[in-house]
Amino acid sequence: MSETATSRVQTHIGDPLSQEPPVDRDKLEEIFQDIQADLRFDHELNGCLNCGICTATCPAAHYYDFSPREIVQLLWTENLEGIYDAMQEKIWACAQCYTCAARCPFGNSPGGLVMLMRETAIKHGMESAKNVLRPFSRVMLKLISTGNQLSPDMINPQHFADWGPNITKIDAPLKTLRKAIPMPTLNTTATAWEVNLKTSIELYTIWEETGVLDQLETIDENLFDVITDFMDEKRDDWEDFLEEQEDDED
Repeated sequence: MSETATSRVQTHIGDPLSQEPPVDRDKLEEIFQDIQADLRFDHELNGCLNCGICTATCPAAHYYDFSPREIVQLLWTENLEGIYDAMQEKIWACAQCYTCAARCPFGNSPGGLVMLMRETAIKHGMESAKNVLRPFSRVMLKLISTGNQLSPDMINPQHFADWGPNITKIDAPLKTLRKAIPMPTLNTTATAWEVNLKTSIELYTIWEETGVLDQLETIDENLFDVITDFMDEKRDDWEDFLEEQEDDED
């Protein structure tokens, strides 16, 4: 009498409850392989007892259609369609607080796995990634053009009234506190955007070498063009500065 082989991997393709056309199998495998190939994957996923502790302690699970346990189960069973479906909306509900990782008895990190899925969604130019990241275009443009988004003295009850009483946890007499710290600081709106030109060039280089700009081109080509043009101008300014320094030495 032969025994039936068992596997944790789910091979069923097709969701009878979904009205969406099935995604090509090769595409599903490519997406999962990109997630699995990341060096962090084996560190973040060790198995699953299906105990539900991660979901019970997850803030996002209380307010959204999101479950850290579901994410772990989908990846552990290599449920390709389920993984793809979760990447369309659910993974963007995670707050990245990593409470799940701190509580999991198996040492899993659902939050870390969500990060891998988000990065893969960006790599593949998924519409969910574009929709989520679109509001951050202004933030990214300001970072690349000035080096900063905001300064500590901007975090106060007047600017963040929607934070309610929680604002008192970070609202502090900065001028008084800074006097006790014997170091220069760009802590006010008057100086926060005075960024050294060399620092800006280094920031651009980091974004290039780490693939941030490649991902940006996939998600928002128009913003990519604006930022690269700005970077080219800054680099020209830096080259001019270096030439002036050489002329002064001569």
